[in-house]
Amino acid sequence: MQKRMHFLWLFSLGLLISFSACKKETPPAQQEETSDIQVHADDELFVSSEIDRIFNDANVLLEANNVSPRNQENTICDATVSVDIISDPQTITISFNGGRCITNLKREGEIVLSANKGMKWQNAGSSFKVRFNDFKLTRSSDNKSITINGDQTYTNLNGGLLSNLSSLESVVHTVVSNGLSITFPDGSKRTWQVSQKRVYTYDNGIVATVTGMRTDNGDTQIAVWGTNRFGTNFTSSITTPLVIRQDCNF
Repeated sequence: MQKRMHFLWLFSLGLLISFSACKKETPPAQQEETSDIQVHADDELFVSSEIDRIFNDANVLLEANNVSPRNQENTICDATVSVDIISDPQTITISFNGGRCITNLKREGEIVLSANKGMKWQNAGSSFKVRFNDFKLTRSSDNKSITINGDQTYTNLNGGLLSNLSSLESVVHTVVSNGLSITFPDGSKRTWQVSQKRVYTYDNGIVATVTGMRTDNGDTQIAVWGTNRFGTNFTSSITTPLVIRQDCNF
């Protein structure tokens, strides 16, 4: 029988997962299931937090490119960035060099942002495809690595830039993927999907409100779903909108 796991959304800047167990002896099958849940929770936190980090990096590049298209060599500390606004589609290529400027993390591989020539990120409805090419993440503390391939789509629903947020009512972004290929340390490959909305407002700094957008079989507000490394289907929902504030170390 195929099992289905349900999780609350694991967002990089907000949530920690803890597990507790009673002290009496636990049957081996239950111990194995608990271990699987713990491993999956760590996998999802790892993947989700780094996808969030890439979204933030990409947004910085898109905003900078919107103002002054150019090579942005120093924008991301562990990567070189090249911008091509002549070709169609126009592209921003991020090549990660495995540097150690981010605590406890090494990033390798390439990410390419692309859109129709002339598209500006500040315009309402503008959309960029984000392609992960052998994007490998290695955590220094335990040498755990995960590799991501596939595409996401970033959309600026109502227009505007976060750099101008203090003078705007809100900026709304969505992140959607119909299939990211995740390769785990044991060599298994699985497909994960993402459907997330971020509403940015300004209150003594940036305030981000994150929700899931998918509904399936009675489950609502789903942000991430797919199959974990053990072959079990899972969904992760944001049951209450997650609010992240810049004035609380956003």
